[in-house]
Amino acid sequence: MGDVSLRRLVEIVSAAADHALTLWAGGKTQVRQWEKVPGHPVCEADLEVNVMLRAALTELAPDAGWLSEETADNADRLANDRIWVVDPIDGTRDYLRGRPGWCVSVALVEQGLPRFGVLAAPARNELWIAEIGRGATRNGVKLVASRRHELPGARVPADVLPKADRDLTAVARPNSIALRMAMVAANEADLVATIRWGNEWDIAAAALISQEAGAVVTDALGDPLAFNRAKPTAFGVLCCAPAIHSAAVDRLKPRAREILGYSATGE
Repeated sequence: MGDVSLRRLVEIVSAAADHALTLWAGGKTQVRQWEKVPGHPVCEADLEVNVMLRAALTELAPDAGWLSEETADNADRLANDRIWVVDPIDGTRDYLRGRPGWCVSVALVEQGLPRFGVLAAPARNELWIAEIGRGATRNGVKLVASRRHELPGARVPADVLPKADRDLTAVARPNSIALRMAMVAANEADLVATIRWGNEWDIAAAALISQEAGAVVTDALGDPLAFNRAKPTAFGVLCCAPAIHSAAVDRLKPRAREILGYSATGE
């Protein structure tokens, strides 16, 4: 298993993001679009970026498996010690609406944990990079995540907060879940939480970026995340300042258990 050049990885992701930006054309994209299933849009840019990334990343690490939102899953990946986990365009809705809240997300996962994570958000002039054990940066500036100590008042990327969470503070919300998590890494938000089944490709790169900046990242029940699983999903994600993680889990867990069909005691 050969080593992977982080510099070359960043070049590959940046080139793919630049291609997506060209197709986006300053928010006036005319790319063909459709729905994979109701409520889940996809467009030509998703597919073109996927092809670009697969060719270049396979050349960079020929031994690595492949898991992407825009490629039919293949169980052969489970035999690989490392795997590329890719979302060619995370935040497709913003991409199609001409809004800048989208990015290209790539992680290299080794033995279940992200080793490298890169988010390229060219419409926002942002490049996020992390390597396990070596910190995270945005545009070359070291990231230090939120250090908030109280859940009430915590900044949450949201258009509208539920009534039960009105003690929190809504801040601008990009469509990309990866970028919302990265906001915690950059101390522009304190908490990002979802309580639905989500896919590994949505969060793998952002999870590493957030963790390397000092945030805590778990599933909605507070359990650790693992990647390259047989079914590449997790029930929700919770990305937040370390000191409010326990309180956030306490708030989310009853809702999560209700959705999952558990009783209030988890039995």
